[in-house]
Amino acid sequence: MAAGDEIRRNMALFPIGIVMKLTDLTARQIRYYEQHELIQPARTAGNQRLFSFNDVERLLEIKSLIEKGVNIAGIKQVMNPVGEGEDTGTIINEQSEVKRRELSDTQLHRMLKQQLMGAKRPGQVSLIQGELSRFFKNK
Repeated sequence: MAAGDEIRRNMALFPIGIVMKLTDLTARQIRYYEQHELIQPARTAGNQRLFSFNDVERLLEIKSLIEKGVNIAGIKQVMNPVGEGEDTGTIINEQSEVKRRELSDTQLHRMLKQQLMGAKRPGQVSLIQGELSRFFKNK
């Protein structure tokens, strides 16, 4: 059905501009969290950061914790560093490259919004629904 149905949550698809709009974080903040190994976006051959659904979700969780007064050291204790025994690392592969080339930025933005607005698992409310609904009401 939708183009996003076959996209895995760890595929590198989203450039930093889209991520900045959806998270309301600056590029500097995003790079800072990457430096502290809280996220690990993939890099293209040209060294451009590409983010996955998982990366964006982690960024919104980090933002929520920061707003509650938790510092980076506390966030590191709450959130496992990326890639520790999990298959959640952001990947660039032929499939993700093809998918990224065939979708416009607007389509990628819409896909990311739909994914993040929905609950992660049946019966579980997404932690970031309120955060994103604030953003999208203004659009």
